[in-house]
Amino acid sequence: MISEKLQNAINEQITAEMWSANLYLAMSFYFEKEGFSGFASWMKKQYFEEMQHACTMADYIVKRGGTAKVDKIDVVPNGWGTPLEVFEHVYKHECHVSKLIDSLVDVAAAEKDKATQDFLWGFVREQVEEEATALEIVEKLKKVGETGIFIIDSQLGQRK
Repeated sequence: MISEKLQNAINEQITAEMWSANLYLAMSFYFEKEGFSGFASWMKKQYFEEMQHACTMADYIVKRGGTAKVDKIDVVPNGWGTPLEVFEHVYKHECHVSKLIDSLVDVAAAEKDKATQDFLWGFVREQVEEEATALEIVEKLKKVGETGIFIIDSQLGQRK
C-alpha cells in the first residue's frame, strides 16, 4: 500500500506532467503557425510522451492501492520567440522537471518505500535524457544560424 504522503506527491507530479504536456502542445501549435512543421512535430511527440508519464504514474498509484487524481492544470504560455528561445525554454523546463522528480525520490526514501523509489528511478534516467536532448538542440540552433534552422526543423520532424 502506498502512503498518503507519497500518493499526494505523485498526484502533484501527474498534474505537473500534464502541464508539461500542454506546454509542449502550445509550442507545437506555435511552430506550426510559424511554418516550422518539423519543430511542431517534435513538440507534439513530446506532448504525448509527457501524457504517457502522467498515465504511467497514475497506473502505479492504483496498482499500489491508492487513488490517482487529476488536479486543475494551469494555463501555459502561448507566445514564443525564435526557435532558439523556445528550445532554451524547453531546456530550462526539463531541468525544473528533473528537480521535481528528484524531490519525489526523496519523499519515497523518507517513506521507506523502496518499490516507489525503484519506479521513480526510471523517470530520473529519462529526465537525464530529456535534458541532454533539449540542450543538444539548443547548442545546434546556436551554431547553425538563421538559415540552418530549416535543416534542424527537417531533422526534428523525423523523430520517431
